[in-house]
Amino acid sequence: MVPGVLYFLAFHYGALFGNFIAFKDYVTFYGVWDSQWIGVDKFADLFADSDFWQATWNTLSISFLQLLFYFPAPLALAMLLHSLTSDTIRRFVQSVVYLPHFISWVIVVALFQQVLGDVGVFNGLLANGGLHTVDIIGNPDAYKPLVIAQVIWKECGWGTIIFLAALAGVNEQLYEAAAIDGAGWWRRTWHVTLPAIRPVIILLLILRLGDILTVGFEQFFLQRDAVGPAAGEVLDTFVYYKGIQSGDFSLGAAAGLMKGVVGLILVYAANKLAHRFGEQGVYRSS
Repeated sequence: MVPGVLYFLAFHYGALFGNFIAFKDYVTFYGVWDSQWIGVDKFADLFADSDFWQATWNTLSISFLQLLFYFPAPLALAMLLHSLTSDTIRRFVQSVVYLPHFISWVIVVALFQQVLGDVGVFNGLLANGGLHTVDIIGNPDAYKPLVIAQVIWKECGWGTIIFLAALAGVNEQLYEAAAIDGAGWWRRTWHVTLPAIRPVIILLLILRLGDILTVGFEQFFLQRDAVGPAAGEVLDTFVYYKGIQSGDFSLGAAAGLMKGVVGLILVYAANKLAHRFGEQGVYRSS
């Protein structure tokens, strides 16, 4: 566990120290302590920036689509894998669907461009058939469905691990009793499977809500220029372009801190709501 603990201490907890520059006019030559303290002025600049609100809207809309389409996908795939009777086939399918997780976003985006780009395989087939080609990669209207499809293809298999572990703990006698009572596949799923793994589903949903303002960086950074900032800018790329590339590190830190505070509030509120419905959530309240 030591390497993992050191990683989180250095790059997550240790990095929290950098939030101080959100309240300073940070200049790299002066350092954190000697830069001028300006209070919440950078937050005022952030909220007055129209690009920030556009990036926030794009982030929220993509997060909503991920909750709607991506979040249930690993659960459905896990239930499908769990229903396979052959262990050999199950292990083979699991190995295949896990593989895209280990492919970098650079390769994934390149693959989609080769298939759906202007000169990709799909448009090549349309052109050979005498049909009009479609610009999917560079179309701002198709951008959000495209990135959701990419996430599902890349991460759906990896996301099944926790659900498969939860499904393995379901008592098989419950399925047998339900089948004897005449319950079909759908009723066994609704009355046995989903109630048994409901705590895991709620836990993962709460954690996902905490990351609602974080949809990733590489995937969107690589495709932002193809559709333009109006459609492709998210908060993570906003922090890079406004905070790092433009040299306004304090503004970028303010945006990052704002994301963290909103995520904390959402996790706390969702956890309280889970307690009201009798679920444990992320933690038990005293």
